[in-house]
Amino acid sequence: MPKTGKNGKPIEDELPSTLQRSGDKAQRTFAKAHDSAAEEYDDERRAHQVGYAALKHTHHKVGDHWEPKDEPGPSDAQAEGGRDTGRETAGGVDANATKDELMDVARRLDVSGRSDMTKDELVEAIQKANDRSTRKAREEQR
Repeated sequence: MPKTGKNGKPIEDELPSTLQRSGDKAQRTFAKAHDSAAEEYDDERRAHQVGYAALKHTHHKVGDHWEPKDEPGPSDAQAEGGRDTGRETAGGVDANATKDELMDVARRLDVSGRSDMTKDELVEAIQKANDRSTRKAREEQR
């Protein structure tokens, strides 16, 4: 299903819920990449993957929405390696961010024990906090 209308703007109710709660740039980035991939591959699953891959180069997931990154670029080893690398994705967390940047996100998400965590532990804790926030937001939408 196309994510952009004839006017080129994202169709909000066609977007994943985390993107519905995100800014225009995040919505446009995902929708345009998704629609281009859907047209090229005729595969909805692959189109979603391409949309998220494009989004993760410019945005990172914070709680239940996506925010622009300070510096564009791949967010994790999977995004760096491309399709089917067999590497684990960080689920929207910018695993390539500095530890200080990750600490800031963890602070905003009120991740307990963050001051004693390694960078990898912070990425995992942020990912879990993001998942909890997304679940809660979806339940509230119902």
